[in-house]
Amino acid sequence: MIMDTHEITMEKIVSLCKRRGFVFQSSEIYGGQNGAWDYGPLGIELKNNISRAWWKEMTQLHDNIAGLDAAILMHPRVWEASGHVENFTDPLVDCKKCKARFRADQMDQEKLAKKICPECGGELTDTRKFNLMFKTHIGATDDNSSLIYLRPETAQGIYVNYKNVAQSNRLKIPFGIAQIGKAFRNEIVTKNFIFRTCEFEQMEMQFFVKPGTDDEWFEYWKKQRWAFYEKHGVRMHKLRWHQHGTDELAHYAKDAFDIEYEFPMGFKELEGVHNRTDFDLTRHTQYSGKDLQYIDQDNNNERYIPYIIETSAGLTRNLLMFICDAYEEEKVADKGNADDWRTVLRFHPLIAPITVAVLPLMKKDGLAELAEEIRNELRSEFKTDFDLSGAIGKRYRRQDEAGTPFCITVDYDSKKDGTVTLRFRDSMEQIRIPRSEIVNTIRQAIKNYKRK
Repeated sequence: MIMDTHEITMEKIVSLCKRRGFVFQSSEIYGGQNGAWDYGPLGIELKNNISRAWWKEMTQLHDNIAGLDAAILMHPRVWEASGHVENFTDPLVDCKKCKARFRADQMDQEKLAKKICPECGGELTDTRKFNLMFKTHIGATDDNSSLIYLRPETAQGIYVNYKNVAQSNRLKIPFGIAQIGKAFRNEIVTKNFIFRTCEFEQMEMQFFVKPGTDDEWFEYWKKQRWAFYEKHGVRMHKLRWHQHGTDELAHYAKDAFDIEYEFPMGFKELEGVHNRTDFDLTRHTQYSGKDLQYIDQDNNNERYIPYIIETSAGLTRNLLMFICDAYEEEKVADKGNADDWRTVLRFHPLIAPITVAVLPLMKKDGLAELAEEIRNELRSEFKTDFDLSGAIGKRYRRQDEAGTPFCITVDYDSKKDGTVTLRFRDSMEQIRIPRSEIVNTIRQAIKNYKRK
C-alpha cells in the first residue's frame, strides 16, 4: 500500500542515472567534458526503445512516410541556404573577472545594461553574436576552402533528399520523410543535465503537403504527436501546448507549437510542431539551381513548391523526460506494518530497458539453473535480466529502481509443480502462474498496461 511520496529533484534524477547506469559524464576520469554525456547499459536500452517506438509510430503505422539516414557532413552551401551561417547565433557576453560566459537574452536585463556579472559582480564584455555551428575542415588543407560544418539539425538532410526519396519510392503528396540522427550545437551554456547539450539526437519527420492544405495537416500532426506520449504512459497533466508568439516565431514559420513537459526545473520544450511553409525548398532551389517543384501527375501536371509540416523531437531530451516522468519515491507499508521507502521508475513496458527479470530464490539446489532455463525461454521476445545476489526483497527493489515492470521468482515449488511467482512493479502484486503461461501473461499485461 502506497502511503506517501517524496519531491522529485534534478539532483535525484542525476544520482539515479549514474548509480544505475543510465547516463555517465563523458570522459569523467579526466574531469569530464562539458555538454557531452555517455549512455550506459540501461540508458542505451531506454534510448533505443524510445527511438524504435517513434520510428514505428511514424513509418510502420503510416503508409505515406519513408525513412532516411542522411550524412552528418553536408555541403557548406546547405547551411548558407538554410540561413544557419547568417542567423544561427546566440548573443554572448563574458565576465572579464571570473571568465564566466552567459547568453545575454537569458540574463537579468538590468544587470546586462550595467554590465554587471551575476556571478561575481565583475565587468561584462559587450554583447556579440556567437554562431552555434561547429566548424571543421575536410581534406588535406585547413583553409577556408576546406571549411565544413557538423550539422546543427537533421532536417536539412531531408529537404535536399526530398525528390530522391519521392521518386525512388513513388511517393505522392502528401507524404513524409522521417529521420533519427545526431546533431551538434556549440551551446554557450549547457545545463540541466542532458536537457541541453552540445551533442544530441533528434527524431524529425518532415511532411510535404500541397499549399492550401497546410493548416489541416498542421492540426493533424499536433493531435498525432500529443497522442504518442499518452500511448506510452506519460502523465498527461505534466504536458501542455505553447504557441509561439510573433516575437518568437522563426523566420521560416507560419505557425509553431511546442509540447512542453514539466521537468523538475519547470515547463520546458520537449517537441515542436511547425508549419515551415515553402521556405526551405525555395531557398535550396535558389542556392542549388535545381528545380525542387513537385509535379502533380494526378492533377494535370500541376507544379508547386510543397509546404512542410515539421515534427521535431529531441531523442535525448525525450529520454530525460521519460525518466523524470517515471521516477517516484514511495513510502510502502508491508505486512508487518514496518514503513519502507522504495524508488521506482514506472516506465511503460514498451519502453522499459528491462522487461522481465528472472530471480532464483536461492543459488543452490538447482534453482539457479532452472531460472536460467526460464530466462532463455523469455529472452527471444523480451529484454531480460538475471539476478541472484542478495535477499529477494533487495533484488525486487533493484529492479524497481531500474524500471523493470515484471519479475519472475523461481523457488522450490517451481521444481515440484512447474509454477513461478510473477511480480508486478507498479502494484507489487504477486501471482502464481504455470511456467508455460509466463509469455502469454506478460504479453497480456503489456497490452492492458495503464499507469497507476
